[in-house]
Amino acid sequence: MSPTQAVPTTLLPIASDRQPDDTVFALWDELADFAVGDGDAAVDHLLSRLCAIFGAQNALWSVVVRLPSPDTGDPLNGWRPRIVKLLKPLAQVAASVQEQFDALWSQSLDISQVLAMAGDETFRTRLLFEALPPEWFDGPHYKRHYLAVGHRDSMSMRCALNEDVRVHIFVFRGAQAARFESADKEPFGLALRGLRWLYRQQVLSHGLLIAKDALTATERKVLLELLDGRSEKATAALLGQSPNTTHIHVKSIYAKFGVHNRAELTSLWLGRLPEEADARLKSLRSRG
Repeated sequence: MSPTQAVPTTLLPIASDRQPDDTVFALWDELADFAVGDGDAAVDHLLSRLCAIFGAQNALWSVVVRLPSPDTGDPLNGWRPRIVKLLKPLAQVAASVQEQFDALWSQSLDISQVLAMAGDETFRTRLLFEALPPEWFDGPHYKRHYLAVGHRDSMSMRCALNEDVRVHIFVFRGAQAARFESADKEPFGLALRGLRWLYRQQVLSHGLLIAKDALTATERKVLLELLDGRSEKATAALLGQSPNTTHIHVKSIYAKFGVHNRAELTSLWLGRLPEEADARLKSLRSRG
């Protein structure tokens, strides 16, 4: 199956006639086939496959960062979403997500939002019905952001990439579906724990993990073409830029990541940062 092909949304058996590891390994193999420059498509594929495997109707990917100087007493300890992506951005669901995002900057926080950010585990999975008390499900947040948009339940994963960056993934079941069960957590966690490399690549592509400043939209396009092996000249032609404009973007990308050349940039993507570049990055991150 090509990585760009649509994925069926039927539930795949993972407990009886098909072993969880077989499903998980197949997913990992599919994701490994995506080129670095196709990271967004890889995330879409991951979310689609999770929905298929776990009988969910929608999924959400979020990159959460810690603010450098959070307010004293901030119930979220400085954590706020930087990137949010819905697999199926239906209007009512997208509006619900936007409302919840806006509430994170107000005093109108729901206990579910506080619990999502609380704790310092490097990796965890949670079921909605296990994490929250029974009375919460009779309250306004569940009614507005679950029942009103056609969701009944969710299962989530949180993976810390460092002390300041986390990836969250949620899968949602429809109003008529059965709840997630405790037995779902193990294969869900197994599938996602082995994908830290993908989370790292995707977050790096936005300049959020190690760059001093986040990349602009144009810089990100240039970066992904460089990582796919294209020359600056070919990248300029593909993106409709002059070679000089592309070169300026390349220099800005190198500066933001604290590297000198494409070899160092590629090493960073592969997790092998040269010592000199590593020292520069630590120096950059210690400033401001």
